[in-house]
Amino acid sequence: MVKHLYIHVPFCHRICPYCSFYKHTFGDINQSELVESLLKELHHRKNEYDFDIETVYLGGGTPSALSYKNLERLLSGISEIVITNDLKEWGIEVNPSTFNYNKASMIKRQGVSRVSLGIQSWNQSTLKTLGRDHSPRDAKKSFEILKSCEFKSLSIDLMFSIPGQNLTDWEDDLKETIALEPQHISAYNLNYEEDTDFFDRLKKGEYFEDQEKDGDHFSLAMKNLINAGYIHYETSNYALEGHQSKHNSSYWEGKDYLGVGPGAFSTVNGKRWKNVADTRKYMKFLLNNSINSIETETEIINNDSFRIERIALQLRTSSGVDFKYVKNNLEKVHELESENLIYRSNDKLRLTEKGKMLADSVVAHLI
Repeated sequence: MVKHLYIHVPFCHRICPYCSFYKHTFGDINQSELVESLLKELHHRKNEYDFDIETVYLGGGTPSALSYKNLERLLSGISEIVITNDLKEWGIEVNPSTFNYNKASMIKRQGVSRVSLGIQSWNQSTLKTLGRDHSPRDAKKSFEILKSCEFKSLSIDLMFSIPGQNLTDWEDDLKETIALEPQHISAYNLNYEEDTDFFDRLKKGEYFEDQEKDGDHFSLAMKNLINAGYIHYETSNYALEGHQSKHNSSYWEGKDYLGVGPGAFSTVNGKRWKNVADTRKYMKFLLNNSINSIETETEIINNDSFRIERIALQLRTSSGVDFKYVKNNLEKVHELESENLIYRSNDKLRLTEKGKMLADSVVAHLI
């Protein structure tokens, strides 16, 4: 039974130098043809699997980069295939430079309940480093537009440990965001991912990783956001009560999910696959009704792989990881407890405040 649906829209007006997700500019690809391909795959998948969809999430890329007409067609088409009236959450990612009031209000009318606004920073210099094509003023205007549409939840995405960004810059970003009172804030540590310009510059010695800087920025985010009333429910995510992301939480909890679109991942009934990360090939396969041809990198998730993933993902959350997944590694558990990195409560293992800053290291010891 598929309860969680992700739809990947790979289009971006500009390619950010730090992003490793499958994406590309429009080029000569027809928007409406891709939209129809996405809906065709979704229809095929509904015939293949039992649907009882609880959450839908449109990511990318930049879903809001689609024209008004094509985004409306995609959203309405989803509603024709999926029963959206009873959804617990319907989310979409938007970029400040890719929508206006008319597009935002249309998104709301179509039933979307949660919008994630990719601001990343309120500092013009930092935005330039990140290759973003909006200004702080554009971002503020975008947030006000979304707020006027009265979505159930608005989330702002921020990044820290960016080259050239100091602790004062980061604190200013946090204060500016808190002042807007979004229901949700994501604060991501910049990672240098392969196949990105940032990774190439890291290898050339132009950029540097600094774990101490990462820790200082992370601690400052925790302090400011928790003091402002946000619940730190996952390593990089903070929410006001009742506004935790239900869709993302399903990933961390190990629930099945279906990914639609070029480059999208799925995990259903113990099988994981990635759709072909080539938009033209993806569209061609669907045009020829070759649904199986779009699947690549297929694997079966065995018990050991599932256990490792549960530790890696659940331990990042405030709920913690079920103790049953680590009980065969008691020596490491006791060692980490003695170092005040984890603690056990009600058959759950959770990170301490100190442990949250070393989450990846803790996970590595437990798996």
